[in-house]
Amino acid sequence: METIATVKGQIVIPSAVRRKFGIKEGTRIQIQVDEPNQRIILTPITREYVNSLRGKYKGKPLMKALMAEKKRERDL
Repeated sequence: METIATVKGQIVIPSAVRRKFGIKEGTRIQIQVDEPNQRIILTPITREYVNSLRGKYKGKPLMKALMAEKKRERDL
């Protein structure tokens, strides 16, 4: 599938993709930049996505992970 960016940089996610991933009006979208592969990765922040993260960071120092992520964002 393919879409076109507007002058403001907005894109339309095709309805079939929105239905498949449960994207509705107001759904938050996480944006990741994969610079080595020159890709932009969009992840809808849905209830299913949040539930899939349960236990992922168990036993890990979350503050260090958060600070490292914020540093990566600033470096972009």
